[in-house]
Amino acid sequence: MDRISDIFASKKPLVVFTTAGYPDPARSEEGIVAAIENGADIIELGVPFSDPMADGPVIAAASQQTAERGFSMNDVLALAGRIRARFPRVGLILFSYMNPMLHFGYDALCAELARIGVDGVLPVDLPLEERDELLGPCRKHGLHMIPLVSPLTPPDRIREIVDGMTGFVYYINVAGVTGARRGLPPDYPQLVEQVKKLTSLPVASGFGIADAETAAEAVRYADGVISGSGFVKALAAGVKEAAEFVRMLSTATASAS
Repeated sequence: MDRISDIFASKKPLVVFTTAGYPDPARSEEGIVAAIENGADIIELGVPFSDPMADGPVIAAASQQTAERGFSMNDVLALAGRIRARFPRVGLILFSYMNPMLHFGYDALCAELARIGVDGVLPVDLPLEERDELLGPCRKHGLHMIPLVSPLTPPDRIREIVDGMTGFVYYINVAGVTGARRGLPPDYPQLVEQVKKLTSLPVASGFGIADAETAAEAVRYADGVISGSGFVKALAAGVKEAAEFVRMLSTATASAS
């Protein structure tokens, strides 16, 4: 088994997204270390991008500001390498829009990710119909490519999206952009169950996981939870606040699993 599969086989993990380089390079790295030390099992490293169309105001602003300061893909890779050296068992996923990956070169990027020890990529805006151009390099270099599905994805489309994928499925809890919300939609249990019937992969629940109650509710049905905007907002306030936020979610996730 690989690192991501091992993590999901052992528990219902807490996945934490952060914009790499935000609020500044030093605090970004300190925040990631604090997240791991306080219960994050998998880190999604968000590549800063000037047009983060799938993200709500918190992550969009963080991404745009960090991209404008010149924090590049090379900087993200260097950060990933330092985190991997320090935490050999934590899961690492590169979370990116297609433009930065295309600019770097798919095969070159996947080769470098594999060399560093990153476990996979999550391409935010890659349509199913154009997936093979990145999927080929991912498979060549032994990386997971994490698929995303939402409440608006029809079952037949979900089946196509998850077919042949590895790692886990990112289930988007709500239609719309990222952002902290209170509670989950009333049909959340049924929709997650629908996805689980269509794949043997673990299904992790993201978008809107920003408090203990929502995390506990989500993980009762999903195989893991993902928090992004809540962590980015906490880290903007300070590394201590970010650590406390992750500890809160980790405790809630573990107690509800």
